[in-house]
Amino acid sequence: MFEYTLRDLSSVKCITMAGRIDALSYSNIQKVFEDLILAGERTLVVDMAGVNYVSSAGLRVFIVAQKELRKVGGEVVLAGITDPVFEIFRMSGFTQVFRTIKEAGEIEELLGARSSGVGIVKRETFGISLEYMERKAEKGSFLPVGDQSRAENASFREEDVTAVRPSDMVFGCGLAALGSSYGEYKDLFGEAMVVKNNFFFYPAVKQPSVDFVLNAHKDPGITYKVLHGFGFNGEYRYVLSFQAGNEGAADLPSLINSFFEISSAKALGISMVAESKGLWGMHIKRTPIEERKPANGKGIFDSENFTRWIDFPVEPAYTNHVIVATGIAVRDRAGAGPEKQAHISEGSAFHLHCGIFDKAPIGTCIDEFDDELARVFDELSVYKVQHLLGRSRFSAGMAALIELED
Repeated sequence: MFEYTLRDLSSVKCITMAGRIDALSYSNIQKVFEDLILAGERTLVVDMAGVNYVSSAGLRVFIVAQKELRKVGGEVVLAGITDPVFEIFRMSGFTQVFRTIKEAGEIEELLGARSSGVGIVKRETFGISLEYMERKAEKGSFLPVGDQSRAENASFREEDVTAVRPSDMVFGCGLAALGSSYGEYKDLFGEAMVVKNNFFFYPAVKQPSVDFVLNAHKDPGITYKVLHGFGFNGEYRYVLSFQAGNEGAADLPSLINSFFEISSAKALGISMVAESKGLWGMHIKRTPIEERKPANGKGIFDSENFTRWIDFPVEPAYTNHVIVATGIAVRDRAGAGPEKQAHISEGSAFHLHCGIFDKAPIGTCIDEFDDELARVFDELSVYKVQHLLGRSRFSAGMAALIELED
């Protein structure tokens, strides 16, 4: 017979197990591990003082969880393991894979020894726990592209397309496509984002699928075909990790407000990887070119046309998925200047696009922010790119902030 209980221990979760861990019980244990990892736990203590037997099926559950957590800087720590069970781990070669402590209460000492905290500032704001590092960096540049006002009446023409070289836009978002000739890509323009020169776009067709080019700056022949949008370039001034407070999730406006608590800039370029607790997003369903404009002569956002042109949510989606987002935020829209104002809706203070990836744990080691972005792009499937709305909620993640010129 197998039993388990969960409890909070210091800043981590402790799973107390008792009985046999074998083919009859491993699925229960597997679900416990999966749920905790997707909930954002990165260090799991397993109190095994009451476990009397572990089969190969049981061992596999532990090793799978350990591999998942190691990818994101976490681990499974075994506590109170008895000599007979330790011998099973030893004979399987797993004693080098797991750290062991005599009893679960020793985890606080282990965590203290692991984290040096050099150069890291901790702060609580808007119900969010932040850990961040400040770097020396000049203010970054902002690059507006195209005329956004043409989208309302679907009046874009071939001459309105801007070909942007990847080297000129390290981060950005807007309506864009890929291709060599206008006739080839004119019906594909959709929500797009650029993150560290990795380009993703969601074609505005009936059965869309995200197309992308990783490390686009390494291909000298490629250009992004942009109807309208913006980019920004520069060095990170702050790199941070965040964890939602007691409610377990923070909405997007609160998260962005917390960024302005640590930066004094008027405008920020943001790149973020996070775990979703419910996304609200929208995307265009038809390319807003002149030949496709609404027959009734009204704009695409008019109530008569809106549902045919815009996919707008009625409830949150993609809970527990990994998202990567990029865009700009301003402290005060009225004082942001006309170029930035043109890309931020009235009543809002930000404009971000996000890519929605698989359900998976993410790392929160701020020294490895770019590496974590690369890992997500290389290892996880991407399902959609959309405009990110303020009601979206996140449990944890990392962000890099570029302070932009006024």
